[in-house]
Amino acid sequence: MTQHAVLSLPGLAERLRKEVPLKLGGFIEQGADALKKAEELLKKASINDFQSVSAPLSAVSLLAPIQFPPKIICLGLNYFDHAAETNSTVPDEPVIFMKPHTTITSPNQKIIKPQFVKELDYEGELCIVMGKTAKNVSEVEVKNHVFGYTVFNDVSARDFQFKDGQWTRGKSFDTFAPMGPCITTENQLGNTEDLAIRTWVNGELRQNGNTRNMVFNVNQIVHQLSRVMTLEPCDIIATGTPAGVGHFMKPPRYLKDGDVVRIEIKRIGILENSVEERA
Repeated sequence: MTQHAVLSLPGLAERLRKEVPLKLGGFIEQGADALKKAEELLKKASINDFQSVSAPLSAVSLLAPIQFPPKIICLGLNYFDHAAETNSTVPDEPVIFMKPHTTITSPNQKIIKPQFVKELDYEGELCIVMGKTAKNVSEVEVKNHVFGYTVFNDVSARDFQFKDGQWTRGKSFDTFAPMGPCITTENQLGNTEDLAIRTWVNGELRQNGNTRNMVFNVNQIVHQLSRVMTLEPCDIIATGTPAGVGHFMKPPRYLKDGDVVRIEIKRIGILENSVEERA
């Protein structure tokens, strides 16, 4: 089996007469126990076992890792360079807003641009996937409550975002939250404070940032949010975007029909989506 294949973990478990949750949400809720079972299965399986429950990556369509998160929480102005390009004051507490789950979009699916949206923009972001219920957790406890991380695109209709004075409408159109292609677990990723984040539009590098430039790091974000609201398994938290968004280029460069947005985060993967304008 090559690295360009997808393995069915429930299929492997059935073949080896073991049990694992059939859906990712259940797997996440089981946390360390599920991960331990998965690791044991992978160690025990033979090449024939792997081949019998695998398919080439080219033969499958990947869905967003979390289709119906309880909450989608997003941070604004969480990179020093992005705050600078917007001429905004660096916040002393996380600036948060929410997106509905109907914004979720899978890798390689279309970002739908309604014709009446004139200022469509991209925001490449590191996304936290919660693994355990968290309320009033300390910064040192955060890692025990996080399941993993994925790539997120906080697509924004800037004309609506800034017209309204608050961001909900401009951030909440259907398909405005592409996510994927996978979840890299907390144990696999480890340190989140030196991850390169890069965004290309039609092959042109637009964002070339790093999580070490975050105003609030992952531990601080989850700690602060858990003081406000109870965080639940499968909640996703988009941690903000670095400099280089289209709206603040001179002149602004917005997404249009046919554009391809590609976001890569070191040690997690590549998320790519194209834009389709519709009446």
